[in-house]
Amino acid sequence: MSKDIHTTHDAEDDIRNRDIKIYVNGDLVHRDDAKVSVYDSGFMLGDGMWEGMRLYNGVWAFFDEHMDRFFESCKAVSLDVGMDRAGILEALTKTAAANGMTNDVHCRLMLTRGVKVKPFQHPSLSRTGPTLVIIMEHSKPADALQSKGIRLATVPQVRGLPMSQDAKYNSHSKLNCVIACLQAEQAGADEGLMLDPHGFVNTTNACNFFIVRKGAVWTSTGDYCMNGVTRQKVIDLCRANGIEVHERNYSLVDAYGADEAFLTGTFGAQTPVAEIDGKPIGTGERPVTARIKELYKHLIRANISAG
Repeated sequence: MSKDIHTTHDAEDDIRNRDIKIYVNGDLVHRDDAKVSVYDSGFMLGDGMWEGMRLYNGVWAFFDEHMDRFFESCKAVSLDVGMDRAGILEALTKTAAANGMTNDVHCRLMLTRGVKVKPFQHPSLSRTGPTLVIIMEHSKPADALQSKGIRLATVPQVRGLPMSQDAKYNSHSKLNCVIACLQAEQAGADEGLMLDPHGFVNTTNACNFFIVRKGAVWTSTGDYCMNGVTRQKVIDLCRANGIEVHERNYSLVDAYGADEAFLTGTFGAQTPVAEIDGKPIGTGERPVTARIKELYKHLIRANISAG
């Protein structure tokens, strides 16, 4: 990656991450020893689901919403989780405790269909039961992104129709997004802005996308975008706090002419967008984004207090 390329997942360096312990099917092992089989269906085919979560003061923010998405996705592809929500929470708690983690922690929970008996596609060849891996890192978003903002480039790769690969799955099969990311990098941008099959603005390769026009917040219809927990929280916050919000089709001309733009995701919460296709967004003033960020911080505090 070019040294001047940034991502919405840029984090401050933390040397503690060099010695973290990874959860692998109930065992906690040093990151250097954390391994899965080359026959694992996740490695071989991208056959699995994952979830990203953040730990605040010992509480996983919006745990129920993340588990709704995770268990629904697994059910939709007939992937047996092997435990209930309480079991997942116990595994998360065990991993956090082993690493002495309580705050500014990002987790990637990954579940695959397990180890195959032969290196072929059919799900019936996965016979060991699921593989569950939990990676937790000390991870604080880089402050520079909040002032500088992300540079986007519109890319040829689109968010496809639900019957090809539904973007609402947090699946291990991320090649579509990787291609979009590569296209953006080759265009000299930080991330790719992806359109839907009809040419309307949709998401980036990693996050959901919002614009602000004349004080109103716009985002996609949701038909082709990722089923983002943070995205929905932002929409709900706008509705509850008198900020006009629209889930609608809109085109690049609307995005280029926006007063503000920002991305949403579990890691970075709300990350401002500085430019799209080399065109600066607004004047650099971001009052609506700033208000939403404050509302979201209050929501996080309320959620962890209730947890």
